[in-house]
Formats: sequence, C-alpha cells, structure tokens
Amino acid sequence: MWRRAMVRGMAAGLVGVVAMTAVEKLEQSCTGRPNSHVPGRTLERLLGLREGAGRRSGSLNLAMHAGQGALLGGVRGIMAASGLRGPWASAMFFNLRLTNDQILENATGVGAPPWTWPRDELVIDLAHKAVYAFTTGAVADRLVAGLGPGPGRAHAMIRPGRRTGVGPPPAGPVLRRS
Repeated sequence: MWRRAMVRGMAAGLVGVVAMTAVEKLEQSCTGRPNSHVPGRTLERLLGLREGAGRRSGSLNLAMHAGQGALLGGVRGIMAASGLRGPWASAMFFNLRLTNDQILENATGVGAPPWTWPRDELVIDLAHKAVYAFTTGAVADRLVAGLGPGPGRAHAMIRPGRRTGVGPPPAGPVLRRS
C-alpha cells in the first residue's frame, strides 16, 4: 500500500507543479515579473555543475520544479494513505514544501531567508507554493482514497474525537505493505 500511495502522490505532485506553473505564468503576465533562476541555480550547485550563467537555467528550472514536485508529492501520498487528508493535511504539506525550498536554496547559498525578501516577492512565492500544496493534496487524496482509510483514519473511526483510553486498531489489512 505504501509504495502505491507514494507513486500516486508523485503523480499528484506533478499535477501540482503544472498548476503552480500555470498560475505563475498568469501572474507574470499581469505583473511583468521575470522568471526566477533560483531553482535552476540551486540544482546546478546540488549536482556540482559549473554555473552556467543562465545557459541551462530553463531546463534546470523545469527539472528542479518537476523533481521536487514529484518527490514531495510522494510524501503527500503517504500522508493521505496514513489518514492525513483534506485541507488540514494540505496546510501541513504547504509548510513542508516551503521548508524544502528554503533548506536547499539556503544550504547552496543561492537563496536567502524569506524574511529578508521584499514583501511582494514573498507573498507571490507563498501564493505559488500554496497552489502547489493544495492542488497536490486534493489530487493525492483522491488518488489514494481507493487504497482504504489508512491507519490514522481507522483509529479515528473507533471512537470519534480525541479521547483517552482508545488504543490503536489491531494490525490488519490496512497496515500491510504493497
């Protein structure tokens, strides 16, 4: 089950990347903001490539967006399979997406902490990542739903609400590996 959930989540992550990119292009057509080359430069440094001064930035940007989107989408698929679904789970995932970007960009020296950014750029970046996170979440929830409720939801269904004295459900088909 977990492998299938991860693969379905990766597909959802790619759908999220497409949605984020479409919204980004629409925003850029309205604001005139140029493309960012930070993702491509980050990937260059992660791979140890010589900096291409923009020569490969388009393909590297795409590879970084799609790669990160798919890999993190796999995590969202596992979240859904665990029973973490819906808007709350997508809000949790939104933070993971932001944290992942910031770790990679800051560790490579390509980016700077978000609180140092101009406010308009920060708002735009947050909006784009929210589109990714909530689109990926909605698609992952739908794709993974067919795998069953997941251990967390099965536990919650024993007795709704947070209560003491309710142990986890017995291990069974929900917890089997795929």
